[in-house]
Amino acid sequence: MKPADQLAQFVREALVAGRSRDEIAVALTEAGWARTEVEDALATWADMGFTPPVPRPRPYVSAKEAFFYALMFVALGMTAWHIVDLGFDLIEHWMSDTDVVYFRNSNNSMRWSISALIVFFPLFMLMQRTEARGLARDPSRKRSAVRKWFGYITLFFSALTLLGDLLSAIYALLSGDLTLEFILKLLLVGGVAGMVFGYFQGAMRDAEDGR
Repeated sequence: MKPADQLAQFVREALVAGRSRDEIAVALTEAGWARTEVEDALATWADMGFTPPVPRPRPYVSAKEAFFYALMFVALGMTAWHIVDLGFDLIEHWMSDTDVVYFRNSNNSMRWSISALIVFFPLFMLMQRTEARGLARDPSRKRSAVRKWFGYITLFFSALTLLGDLLSAIYALLSGDLTLEFILKLLLVGGVAGMVFGYFQGAMRDAEDGR
């Protein structure tokens, strides 16, 4: 049995024996358990004065959801990447004085980005809509551990992108290389990363509220 399961079982038996939550917390703390471990163990059982203690819903892992959210994560990543890539090509096309060879290569890059967006953007929107309907139909899916993991991984990469964007802007400003073209690229990257971060921040806040 895992330590967390042992702790939860002890809390259950103590509650059945009529011990208060404060008494249980003091006993576990004196035994060397960390405060967070004690709080998590107590939170396993609903504080509603019912005997035996009623367990709270817990996060779960599903292979089907792992596949779903992995594919959704890839679709979002490809969409964001190629929006930025296409935007860079358009900005350079409009603002740079380059030769025909560059524009031919740029057009190839734009065609590839457009093709990727035609495939992955509708896929992401379809999966996002499917997820929203599933959550509305079954709110317990908000407790999916897989959903939370992919959500926080996305938040992590979005935050890194925003920090990198800010770092690039400061470096360019100090170096005197902050051109209009560079500013537009920074705004594009920051805008895409910011939208992704804002969306998943709200989704994860909702997931934590629904645990």
